[in-house]
Amino acid sequence: MTGEETTQESERMKTLKKGQQHSEQQRKSDKMQSSEKRQKEKMRRREKKGSNEKKQKEVYVPIAGLIGGATDYHVYDMQWNDRLIAALIGFGAAFIVIYVFFRAIPVGILAGVCCIVPAQKLYRDYKIKKRQQNLLLQFKDLLESLAASYSAGQNTMGAFGDAKTDMISIYGEDADIVREVEMIAGGMLNNMTIEALLDNFAKRSGLADAESFANVFEVANRQGSNLNRVIAESREMINDKIEIEMEIATMLQGNKNELNVMALMPIVIFPCLNGLGGETTANTPVNVVVKIVCIAIFVGAYFLGRKLVDIKV
Repeated sequence: MTGEETTQESERMKTLKKGQQHSEQQRKSDKMQSSEKRQKEKMRRREKKGSNEKKQKEVYVPIAGLIGGATDYHVYDMQWNDRLIAALIGFGAAFIVIYVFFRAIPVGILAGVCCIVPAQKLYRDYKIKKRQQNLLLQFKDLLESLAASYSAGQNTMGAFGDAKTDMISIYGEDADIVREVEMIAGGMLNNMTIEALLDNFAKRSGLADAESFANVFEVANRQGSNLNRVIAESREMINDKIEIEMEIATMLQGNKNELNVMALMPIVIFPCLNGLGGETTANTPVNVVVKIVCIAIFVGAYFLGRKLVDIKV
């Protein structure tokens, strides 16, 4: 082997070693990248799992009042009679539906027991909504009383004192608005600002109009604006909103009645089919599956229809 051939062979070996080193480095780099990707994916999964657990653990914390005894209108503490009414409604509705479709008393009792807990939540939501609607009407009358007092030259303390008397004469001493006015007047006597008291009431009430009024009143009071005009305009806006809601409710009342009738139609029609006899309504495996699917469709359609006709202004 000549010297030139030896040199070429050594260069070839060096090239092979460099190629092997480069491929080894590439494999190590690929392994590191894949490991980093796996770690990032694990971290993403952990973060997603943690966020889901956090959402599940999130519980609404009632808003405390600036004075003791304040009520958070987002929450309704059900008494034993409320729970009994909700349980009877849930049990009775489920039992009637299951008995009409399947003619099985044990299954109807089991379905009624299973529906007691969901009925509690639905009844609680209904009571919260109804209470907030009543509070909105009472708040409208409060603004009318305040506007009349400011027009007569009363200051803020005197206006809320007169408003308390007016609210008691209209709604009685146990009304929610009477307690709120009492707390506002008591807070001002304890050197609390009217802005903070109104803001706390607005947050606890869950009423967008009350929050808007509290914000406008705060700005107007600090800048020395005409409070009589501010209150009068707020009252007019709330009156317009209530009138629009009543007009919409009137227009949709026919649709709500149709929805309720359609929800009751299967319960009326199915006993008629049972009276005809035959295997059409018998509890065969196929018929049982079809009945369950139909009940699920009707229940889902009813709640979807309730959401469609529940229009908020």
